[in-house]
Amino acid sequence: MISKKIDHAFIMAAGRGTRLMPLTKKIPKGLIKFKQSSLIANGIKKLKQYIKHIHISVGYKGPILAKHLIEQKVTSIINTDNKGNSWWVFNSIFKNFDGPLFVLTCDNVTNINFKKISEDYYNKKQPLCMVIPTQPVEGLSGDYIFRTKNNMVYKLSREKKSDIYCTGIQVLNPKKINDKIKKTNDFNVLWKRLIKEKQLYVSDIKPKRWFTVDNIENYKNLKKKYK
Repeated sequence: MISKKIDHAFIMAAGRGTRLMPLTKKIPKGLIKFKQSSLIANGIKKLKQYIKHIHISVGYKGPILAKHLIEQKVTSIINTDNKGNSWWVFNSIFKNFDGPLFVLTCDNVTNINFKKISEDYYNKKQPLCMVIPTQPVEGLSGDYIFRTKNNMVYKLSREKKSDIYCTGIQVLNPKKINDKIKKTNDFNVLWKRLIKEKQLYVSDIKPKRWFTVDNIENYKNLKKKYK
């Protein structure tokens, strides 16, 4: 019997967080204070309840973030400084990783059932990539998802609206993507290529709560919501 548990997660934390200036002038976005710790430490703590191996990408202010991540006892740290957000899928050690991998961003604050999402991924016959949706949240932007009856994604749009959009959380298989999809450093391009190959799906499982921190206003609202 094949195990439906996913044991690896990758958190993307290399961005500059320019829309969060001046908070990110001296520290990377992941180190912004949240719940007596940091934004990224909060995410790691939740992940560790279900996922054994946690990998993080660093870039902007990388040494500062890496020191913090070592204290969090993560499995590995990948330097993607000045690289695109999907560069690591095709160019790091993960290009040969043949298995499902949770992918998240460091600015996600969510209450999510990883076990159910893992089961959903296997029930959908392990597509190259499966995005996790949420109902639109006021004040937060996202890529709206258009899908078929069997949850295959045929369009993502920032302009045209649907009933769900992307959370920034996904499950993907890096090796199978490398075997099938032309290299790109941009996830938006990667998703388009996956759509063309009919290999981008959307999960039936939504987070119980979801929020993301993309700018100062988001951060203020986050502190109000999660006191």
